[in-house]
Amino acid sequence: MTFNNRHIWIKTIKQVFFITLIVLVAGFASNRIRSDKMPLVEDWSAKSKLVTSSGENLEISLLEATNLFKEKRAVFIDARSKEEFEKGHITGAISLPYKEAGWKFAEAMTGVSEDTAVITYCDGEKCELSMELAIFLRNAGYKNVKVLSNGWAVWKQNGLPTEVGE
Repeated sequence: MTFNNRHIWIKTIKQVFFITLIVLVAGFASNRIRSDKMPLVEDWSAKSKLVTSSGENLEISLLEATNLFKEKRAVFIDARSKEEFEKGHITGAISLPYKEAGWKFAEAMTGVSEDTAVITYCDGEKCELSMELAIFLRNAGYKNVKVLSNGWAVWKQNGLPTEVGE
């Protein structure tokens, strides 16, 4: 590489660096003066997804869910597949697989009023089906919907009532 070509490359790299620096400074400055600032760091954890845009936490603790279950003051909705539901589920739970909620919703929720406490659950710490179903139910008009994170696993681990079949 000749001196002239090397000089052009160095000049180009400097220009790219300064343009990038100007864009970053302008971006940060405009974000600082915006009324609806964009977060510089975002929480992508499963727990953070259980908080609505208004700040309401949809998660319910196992203790709260157990108390509502014992007092028969909540309906439990299993968001897992029908096959998983039939292998075992929370006693009295309704099967409403999230992937089928659009067309099975009316049938599954027959007799459940919009004011009833509803607790959705699925299985596994990373399972998002119960959260997606909870949002679906809230959009359908159910006001008191909560999510029992890792619901099926923690329910079984704590020896709480389960059943198999439909």
